[in-house]
Amino acid sequence: MESKIYETIDDEVVVTDNKAGGAVESPKSGERLVDYRNVTIERAARVVLKGVTFGVSEGEFCYLTGKVGSGKSSLLKTLYAEVKIPEGDTARVLDYDLLRLRSRQIPGLRRSLGIVFQDFQLLQDRSAAANLRFVLKATGWKSKGEIEDRIEEVMKAVGMENKAYKMPHELSGGEQQRVVIARALLNSPKLILADEPTGNLDPQTGYQIVDLLHRLSDQGTGVIMATHNMQMVEDFPARVLRCENKSLI
Repeated sequence: MESKIYETIDDEVVVTDNKAGGAVESPKSGERLVDYRNVTIERAARVVLKGVTFGVSEGEFCYLTGKVGSGKSSLLKTLYAEVKIPEGDTARVLDYDLLRLRSRQIPGLRRSLGIVFQDFQLLQDRSAAANLRFVLKATGWKSKGEIEDRIEEVMKAVGMENKAYKMPHELSGGEQQRVVIARALLNSPKLILADEPTGNLDPQTGYQIVDLLHRLSDQGTGVIMATHNMQMVEDFPARVLRCENKSLI
């Protein structure tokens, strides 16, 4: 079946034919960023997913789909230790063993990941650049020059280099999400976790954000994106994992 590709050109999404079509079915080779084998995931003492087995490699883009309440967000939250894993054969993210993870290791795990939230979670009392500066200082950056250079680099990477001075309320939803992605890139993560990153955006802006995440993946960053927008999945083909009947398919 022939699908479409949405390209971002001068902030406009242009539809072109994708003659190849189809989804990416086989994982990429390279460093394994996520390795789950026979993992059980619970919320409030209730099993939401069982027998979860999957891996994600560097530079791989992977969609996580499923109905509301199917376990998508719970699975994502286990990856950054927001939800504990009660049992499993293997549960590794980067160099962290989640089955034996100690509380003092959690900040290090989260610093090594890029996390993109649906509701942005920007500090409203400071500019976009100041939001990023706060994160860098909180994660151990000391040199003022290096901090400012890194802010400039990541804002340029997401096309926001000319709006770093603006307050969050002065930015559109899509612009705020770009700042969130810039924040996720600050510490050069090998893996980005995006939980419904287009859920609060209009379709045009949503497609621009997904295009940006795909380009980051093309540059070698692993991306796991939870979404219920199957049209977007079809238009931007990649590997798809589905949460259904307490299983990951």
